[in-house]
Amino acid sequence: MKAIFLVILWLPLSVYAATLDTLKAFVQQTQTVRAQFKQQVLDKKLVSTQESSGSMELQRPGKFRWVYDKPYQQLIVGDGVKLWLYDADLKQVTVKKLDLAIGGSPAALLAGQGDLEKHFNLKDLGKRGSLDWLEATPRDKDSTFESVRMGFNGDTLEIMELRDHFGQTTVIRFSHLERNPKLSPEAFRFTPPKGADVIGE
Repeated sequence: MKAIFLVILWLPLSVYAATLDTLKAFVQQTQTVRAQFKQQVLDKKLVSTQESSGSMELQRPGKFRWVYDKPYQQLIVGDGVKLWLYDADLKQVTVKKLDLAIGGSPAALLAGQGDLEKHFNLKDLGKRGSLDWLEATPRDKDSTFESVRMGFNGDTLEIMELRDHFGQTTVIRFSHLERNPKLSPEAFRFTPPKGADVIGE
């Protein structure tokens, strides 16, 4: 399954607050999002092992649609109750309860209820290049990810870097990001295709 949505220095409180406020404002003022993305998976030596691209839509709380177009077709849908993963090549659907799947995951940062500090410890990482960076560490020790870094250009999210417990880093770069577009309810509904194997609840 592909992942949705890496020297740490303590900075002055005023800087921390500014970047933290950016994240909170992004979440609180953004009910829907639509964007294109390019995703790259790096190993421990930061060598690229996988590249993919596609599009995403989300509607808070708990609804999102993550479409991988290249190199393989895969669809991830959160309908507010369940999380659906459809692998077109395998003709296989995996389904889970959304609250268990999203909890302290990177998706919770974007599509959750907005209670960020309930699920994450947040740290300001300062400016790197043209972006302001924030790191979120899941409070749940059983989380799939060790940390998530988010790079903002002003109030626009441009990059997410997800580091797992095996030393892999998944880098997601967003483009053409729209905040609060009108989205079709059909985007967050999923019916298993005829003949597909369904695994899970």
